[in-house]
Amino acid sequence: MTDQISPDDLARFAAVEAALEARWPESKIEPSLTRIAELVDLLGSPQRTYPVIHIAGTNGKTSTSRMIDALLTSFGLRVGRYTSPHLESLRERIALQGEPISVERFLETYDDIAPYLDFVDSKNEVKLSYFEVLTAMAFAAFADAPVDVAVIECGLGGEWDATNVADGLVSVIMPIDIDHVEYLGSSIAGIAATKAKIIKEDSHAVLSMQPLEAAEELIRAVAKVNATPYREGVEFAVVKRDLAVGGQLITIQGLAGEYSDIFLPLFGSHQAHNAAVAVAAVEAFLGGGNQMLDIDALREGFSQVTSPGRLETIRRNPTIMIDAAHNPHGARALADALDEGFEFDFLIGVIAVLGEKDVHGLLVALEPVLTEVIVTKNSSPRALPIEELARVAVDVFGEDRVTVASDLAEAIDAAVTRAEENGELGGSGVVITGSVVTAGQSRHLLSGPR
Repeated sequence: MTDQISPDDLARFAAVEAALEARWPESKIEPSLTRIAELVDLLGSPQRTYPVIHIAGTNGKTSTSRMIDALLTSFGLRVGRYTSPHLESLRERIALQGEPISVERFLETYDDIAPYLDFVDSKNEVKLSYFEVLTAMAFAAFADAPVDVAVIECGLGGEWDATNVADGLVSVIMPIDIDHVEYLGSSIAGIAATKAKIIKEDSHAVLSMQPLEAAEELIRAVAKVNATPYREGVEFAVVKRDLAVGGQLITIQGLAGEYSDIFLPLFGSHQAHNAAVAVAAVEAFLGGGNQMLDIDALREGFSQVTSPGRLETIRRNPTIMIDAAHNPHGARALADALDEGFEFDFLIGVIAVLGEKDVHGLLVALEPVLTEVIVTKNSSPRALPIEELARVAVDVFGEDRVTVASDLAEAIDAAVTRAEENGELGGSGVVITGSVVTAGQSRHLLSGPR
């Protein structure tokens, strides 16, 4: 994100960002597609001008979206990708050919849709939200580019998510777990039913490994719309995985055949499973699941995959990693990846979370792999107060393993000092986690603005 940005464009970008942030936040939803449907209708339904791969689920959506994007690009397609939330810049959410949308194109797109926002707002009791406007911008930007295919990640849920005005030729459901209980409830089956509403009539449905109650609900939903299901562990699977320098070497049984010796420059078994889902989605999109993909193009695509903020190493000596895990499922994946891929004698965690999350479950998942933790808060107004986080952390880790810091910068400095004091021959590390906000803010603090 190193565009040469004029002062005028920078000021306009800041003004647009402020206008978006003045709208209903994406952490709050009103279950309706009426507003976004009216807006895209006024824009000429840009989301219907290209095929869509639509992705829902609790964890793994963004990493898998990036993998699908990289694979499709390696096969010569022009790809648009819409993901959320962002780590550092709003522009990350709307990507063209693997790169964040430029400031100039972002502003042009907003200017194109701006005349219609007040009109839609005036017709509805609840005005267009931050996420709804951004979603419309992504659809419009992809139509204008134009793209050959759009990879669209749901923001929250599926049925009432603004992205669901698009009809996915391929729908992907990533692992489902408890999250966003205030909107989705605490039933795995209920959450699965909500997310399954992105699966459209006669489409292809790629289903990752799921808890039994979620799997049953998804298969029922697939049958209702006459979609073709492809289930991880049945129609496709990870056959083999070995650790490698900088990542892992995997073999995937795809829908049409086996793909071996694929280097994936990401750590953790969860990323291997994300890769298998990505392969199945691309097979379903390009050949209806009946045609082998070119192995050289597949290997090239995976070699280019990155997943910022997902067990991302920012510095070495001591090793400092950031991860956006924000719920127990994500924290378990992080803990497993740390245990498998790294050999730290001393690993200290810096943790800042949002108030509505299952903090106890997240900390319990991380406890076995962390020597100590420093609890703090991130910059979000939804951040859990430090005192509350500290109480839960002491309950899980014990008082002698918990330190408190007043802000994230102080916490990172203290963690680095502790790692330097306790590490020998590179055997110490720092992992910063608990929220996407925490990951993004840490990236900025450690590496400067991107």
